[in-house]
Amino acid sequence: MLKSRKSKKIGIVDTFKSNYNVMPFLLSVVFFGITNSIARAIMNNYLADIIKISKIQLGVVEFFRELPGLFLIFILAYLYKQSDKKNYQTAIIISIFGFLGLTFLGTNLWVVIIFLVMNSLGEHISMQVRQSLSVELSKPKMNGNALGIMQGFRSFGSILGFLLVPVIFLIMSHFGYGKDTARSYKTIYFIAMIIAFAAYLFASRIPEMNSEEKTGPKIYFHKKYSKYYILSFFYGARKQIFITFAPFVLVLNYGASASFMAILFAITAGLSIIFAPVIGRLIDRVGYKNVMIGDTLILIIVCFFYGFSHLIFSPHVAFYVVSLNYILDSILSLCSMASLVYCKDLSASQEEFGKTITTGISVNHLVSIIIALVGGLIWQKAGIEVLFTISAFLGLMNSIFAATIKTETFEAVK
Repeated sequence: MLKSRKSKKIGIVDTFKSNYNVMPFLLSVVFFGITNSIARAIMNNYLADIIKISKIQLGVVEFFRELPGLFLIFILAYLYKQSDKKNYQTAIIISIFGFLGLTFLGTNLWVVIIFLVMNSLGEHISMQVRQSLSVELSKPKMNGNALGIMQGFRSFGSILGFLLVPVIFLIMSHFGYGKDTARSYKTIYFIAMIIAFAAYLFASRIPEMNSEEKTGPKIYFHKKYSKYYILSFFYGARKQIFITFAPFVLVLNYGASASFMAILFAITAGLSIIFAPVIGRLIDRVGYKNVMIGDTLILIIVCFFYGFSHLIFSPHVAFYVVSLNYILDSILSLCSMASLVYCKDLSASQEEFGKTITTGISVNHLVSIIIALVGGLIWQKAGIEVLFTISAFLGLMNSIFAATIKTETFEAVK
């Protein structure tokens, strides 16, 4: 009996509402995941090999790339009257234009930044819509499961995208183009653009929701979400260091190639397929508060190995320690779903939930752009040890703050 009930919680049919066909949404998530993982796999090496940026310039690039997240609250306020489906399609179109520019225009740093920002804008809009749609389509008390399943589909797309990168490099090498040539990178961006168009076609088949009429304010703040906003602030710092500086450690300090990074990202995406639903069920079972506390306490250990492996191990061993550390970090990042379930628990309506997570994304990007600028400077002037020590301190503060959340008696699913 116990086994039967557990299996029900895993299935798509038993997690999502039966009156909507969820598969076009999940398939669009897969294809958009492919495009974004391709872009992510090559970006650090593209910036290092072709654009020849420094550590401080990396911070400048990330500052501009994270601006769409900071202003997301105003961007989605402008798109307020559109449905989540339309906003999702808009996000994909914007990303397509970003890939178009990266494919056909020059390699001047500022030109690249403009189109990286367009790509980032599309991803940030889709981030909010994916989360909102997943929760809206889920059955009662299955929010964590739904987010976990959606993330699992996205991770599957990410695996395909990451594995495509070394394959494309191999094919290009047969035509005489090495991995460090601009044409090789531009070819990969072009392929990503074509796959993004496939994501748009699936997104166009997402059924329109019978949404409640949007009558509230376009931009929403409420004091009951104060702790959610603060948690979003802490998560923004953690996310920025993980996304920007952790992979750049492998590229700059250890000479990791684009193909190696793509395979590493593929491994993390593969593990996400396994762990995203598991963490989603864990959130539903033990509560979002416990997951948030545990996540950031383990993060302190992760930050230690990022910052100090090169002082403890030989360069060869340190390279693999940091690579394994990155894999663990990627699994821990899935625990960010806990704050979304916390937000949903506080929300009075789906509209309020959607607008609140938009505000949360903008709040966490407020610290992201600060970390992007200051992080590169700290790394350049004080060393990687200081950068990740600060990250560990922020993780500790996040755990302490999460412990102050008051929850109703949580009835575990048995």
